[in-house]
Amino acid sequence: MIQFNRRFDPRKMKLLIFDLDGTLIDSRWDLVHSVNAMLRHFERPELPPEVITAYVGDGARMLVRRALGDPKDERFLQEALEFFLAFYGVHNLDYTRTYEGVGEMLDAVQASHNGTGRNLTVLSNKPVEAARAIVKGLGIDQLFNSVYGGNSFATQKPDPLGARKVLEESNTDPELALVIGDSPNDVLTGRNAGMWTCGVTYGFAPCSLREAAPDVIVDTPRELQSLFSS
Repeated sequence: MIQFNRRFDPRKMKLLIFDLDGTLIDSRWDLVHSVNAMLRHFERPELPPEVITAYVGDGARMLVRRALGDPKDERFLQEALEFFLAFYGVHNLDYTRTYEGVGEMLDAVQASHNGTGRNLTVLSNKPVEAARAIVKGLGIDQLFNSVYGGNSFATQKPDPLGARKVLEESNTDPELALVIGDSPNDVLTGRNAGMWTCGVTYGFAPCSLREAAPDVIVDTPRELQSLFSS
């Protein structure tokens, strides 16, 4: 069910900034397998899937740090991160798929803005190389004007730098832009950039998402699509 916490007209939005993991794609199993492969490599106990999923959202380095129990040895952390990224780079499309209805939603919302189309952008905290490879591998890359990751800018979400850069590149007023994601990071990013925010509850962090109080909450990609229908 669509729930508005703050009323606005989504149909007027010219720019949509999407999170990736938990918003457009269900990547949990490839992330789980890659984290546990890293833990096995360093002779650490594997973690349950729900624990690893809860660690996702603040970039690869933080994911690895959390999985290792916040090690103080930064050299070891870097070595573990490099192993994780190498493994994930090979296996990031083993199980990862777009959520049901995402392709249709992207097609519809891109074409439904006064007949001129919208600017659609991905802004993820995942490394940009992985984000772009996944978007391309799933065949949805042509739907986006740009794809940015956690290492595309000097800071990552919830810092608004990336969102502000996208606003500048697309020459869009923040009042005509919407950030869409499954976590408080996405809500805070949009809020910090003066944009509208949309939370999706089918992703990785539905409880904390609701606590962040995005301007509108949807439960499915179909509901997200319906926000933009005339």
